[in-house]
Amino acid sequence: MPVKNSTIKQQTLAAHKQLSYESLVASWLTSDGWEVLIPAIDHGKKTDLVIADDTNYYRIQVKSIESNDESIKVENRWKGAKIDYVVFFSRVGEWGYIMPAFQESFKRLNADGHIRFHAHPKNFLKAFKKI
Repeated sequence: MPVKNSTIKQQTLAAHKQLSYESLVASWLTSDGWEVLIPAIDHGKKTDLVIADDTNYYRIQVKSIESNDESIKVENRWKGAKIDYVVFFSRVGEWGYIMPAFQESFKRLNADGHIRFHAHPKNFLKAFKKI
């Protein structure tokens, strides 16, 4: 069995975990037939993924929170960017929310119109189809 012999900084580990959520969403959407495009850099446009069907493109931002509180207020970190949907994952729970990108500075995670999913591909895709 492989053994990881390196120690990585906490900040680096946090970036690895965030990227893993982006990879999960990309994988789940690809398995559902979406074409998934991954920008080489997303700092200016705040776009983690772009998904496409035959006629439409949608920009997605993927976020994670260190909370198990579904009523927590989450911050809009994509202000000024054209984002269509945001996917939030709980790093301490097995759930997340899919929502249209909101314009307010903060919004409750479980607000009306935000769709909860269990962190499993079947549940995520079922929730994504409701958006």
